[in-house]
Amino acid sequence: MVVTQSQLVVVKIGTNVITKDDGLLNKPVLRHIVEQVCALKKGGTNVILVSSGAMAAGRSLLTPSVKTGNVVKRQMLAAVGQASLMHEYLDAFNGHDYLCAQVLTTKEDFRTRHHYLNMKNCFSALLKDNVVPIVNENDVISVEELMFTDNDELAGLITSMANADALVILTSVDGVYDGTPNEGGAVIPVIEPESTAWKNHIQSGTSQFGKGGMLTKCSIAQKLAITGIAVYIVNGRSKDIVLDVLKGKKIGTYFRPHKKASNVKRWIAHAEGMERGKVVVNKCAVDILRSPETVSLLPVGIVNVEGEFEKGDIVQICQENGEKLGLGKAQYNAERVRSLMGEKGQKPFIHYDFLFVT
Repeated sequence: MVVTQSQLVVVKIGTNVITKDDGLLNKPVLRHIVEQVCALKKGGTNVILVSSGAMAAGRSLLTPSVKTGNVVKRQMLAAVGQASLMHEYLDAFNGHDYLCAQVLTTKEDFRTRHHYLNMKNCFSALLKDNVVPIVNENDVISVEELMFTDNDELAGLITSMANADALVILTSVDGVYDGTPNEGGAVIPVIEPESTAWKNHIQSGTSQFGKGGMLTKCSIAQKLAITGIAVYIVNGRSKDIVLDVLKGKKIGTYFRPHKKASNVKRWIAHAEGMERGKVVVNKCAVDILRSPETVSLLPVGIVNVEGEFEKGDIVQICQENGEKLGLGKAQYNAERVRSLMGEKGQKPFIHYDFLFVT
């Protein structure tokens, strides 16, 4: 992919990219990323940053009491560090005559379509006025049930919401490897949307100071690719990496996108964790939903309904063995589905336009 004028790119900066070995903020790396963003802006490309690093910035300013719990420590470091982090960004962007804006969010802000569109309108207005939005999770007020898995998940949601053309994930390694690098593993240059082979090479785990890991990055990347958005996983500390990868240079791992899906479908694709209920479908329905044809989920294929949901809520779709199949927007409530499940000739429970199948 080569970026052309008027395109929009989201750049996600991982904690270990802008954090030194001692856990403190790596200011030279941060400023070099800002230089690249400004170069893209001057070339006509809009950029949204999703940046970790608030707690790293906070560590250089505050040592919480040993009696403070881990959650409160995290909140304190984030509260102090977010101001310091944004000061660094503000100063760096000002040096290139650009203005940046802080956007703090929680998962709750994406739970309904109404909140989702409100946030999208804010981003659109900022970009229209040539401001660079810098997004981070609001760690100060986030509680466990409202927390993102990590900023990779947040970046995926922002990328879909903003209808971006690409997401560049900056991490501390050169890409997705097909084995252990020290034992001869090599970077996988391209991953197709339908491929799941990468799962055999990745171990779960998190980075030294961040919450994320490569498994989450790849899962988010593949979900975006399925809905038509290009994703790159590259080493964020390499010189001019953002510029080079968007010029089409073969660096890191590229998740090749499908044809672009609708904005509603992309929102549903990233609605995991926001479900109000679940339906279980039989094997025939599974085969139909996974076919290349344009199909909806009908009551005839549903064998069980869990939870209480209303029309318009997001529901999870599962196979009879418990494996997740997808997500969709309910066209009628749980009580109505229970009364109709297994019946032929009924209207779709989830229309194709509001259905995402993994």
